[in-house]
Amino acid sequence: MQVKKLTELDVSGKKVFIRADLNVPQDEAGNITEDTRIRASIPSIRYCLEHGAAVMVTSHLGRPTEGELRAEDSLMPVAVRLGQLLDKPVRLIQGWVDGGFEVKPGEVVLLENCRCNKGEKKDNEELARKMAALCDIYVNDAFGTAHRAEATTHGIARFAPVACAGILMGAEIDALSKALHNPARPLVAIVGGAKVSTKLTILRTLADKVDQLIVGGGIANTFLLAAGKRIGESLAEPEMVREAQQVMDIMKARGAEVPLPVDVVVADEVSALARANRISVDEVGPHDRILDFGPKSSARLADIIAHAGTIVWNGPVGVFEHPQFAGGTKMMASAIAHSEAFSIAGGGDTLAAIAKFDIAQDVGYISTGGGAFLEFLEGKTLPAIAALEERFAA
Repeated sequence: MQVKKLTELDVSGKKVFIRADLNVPQDEAGNITEDTRIRASIPSIRYCLEHGAAVMVTSHLGRPTEGELRAEDSLMPVAVRLGQLLDKPVRLIQGWVDGGFEVKPGEVVLLENCRCNKGEKKDNEELARKMAALCDIYVNDAFGTAHRAEATTHGIARFAPVACAGILMGAEIDALSKALHNPARPLVAIVGGAKVSTKLTILRTLADKVDQLIVGGGIANTFLLAAGKRIGESLAEPEMVREAQQVMDIMKARGAEVPLPVDVVVADEVSALARANRISVDEVGPHDRILDFGPKSSARLADIIAHAGTIVWNGPVGVFEHPQFAGGTKMMASAIAHSEAFSIAGGGDTLAAIAKFDIAQDVGYISTGGGAFLEFLEGKTLPAIAALEERFAA
């Protein structure tokens, strides 16, 4: 994936339009409860300011109705937090699509919630051309929305004089390309989660590429069913057994494998008070629920990870929120942390596991994009990145 990068451009005296992902969680009073996305956008903004650009930043926030701006849809709390992090005032500008505002070199303004503009989500060409006319350089730094073709993520990139990837977007593209397009072998993928159906495309795509495909959670239970094992009352999708078998067949034909658990941790309910039992996978009873990998299986996974050249991680292997079912995910997280392989992790539950076991500093790259990360793993074209690629080639 070849795209122009912000740090390769001369931005001095230029009007720079940055599409960031500042969609942060807020409490009922509108206070920002977690500001990781705002912090992640700072390097590109700071780079432009330090190199003498006039900077405009916009983002979506929540799910507003196009053409309306309610108080809860406003980026005002984000403008305040951005100003604190940059140590300079950040003006919030409303009704900005047709211009009529001034930004001086060395100044940054925040343009109000872009999804309040009519035509944003449908990638309206007239809207995109108007926004492109505001700038000399368009910067997409919102990997989290790269799988959506909208006016601020796709359309504007087609019409701006120059279109490039920001520092965060560039890092995402580099890390994902390194992991999937040119990986050091063996390539190990870990895919956890409740349902095979929601991850089937990912599993099929990875089955053609990886050397070991570790499945966890409800997905692993469906694969155990496909392997002829009893799973009691465990979460699974019996209707997806054929698809699971196909994935295993693809792997086997390539001389690769899906290492299924040989022992598991079971209980009769999912709760903090549930009594956990470690048993062989062949001893699962009719009322048991499989809630984690057992110690032998976890040790085997750790060994696979220890010998990996590249690791792609999406999803825990057990119900790690409860300590008695966290052993498998904890051992896997520890193995990734101690591995010399390049590792990339993404997806909501994965980030929660990384935080719980405090290994963020030991993961090669942590992706900021949930849906975009998953669609990249599926092998899909991400419209926002495709638009930047087209402008690189032009």
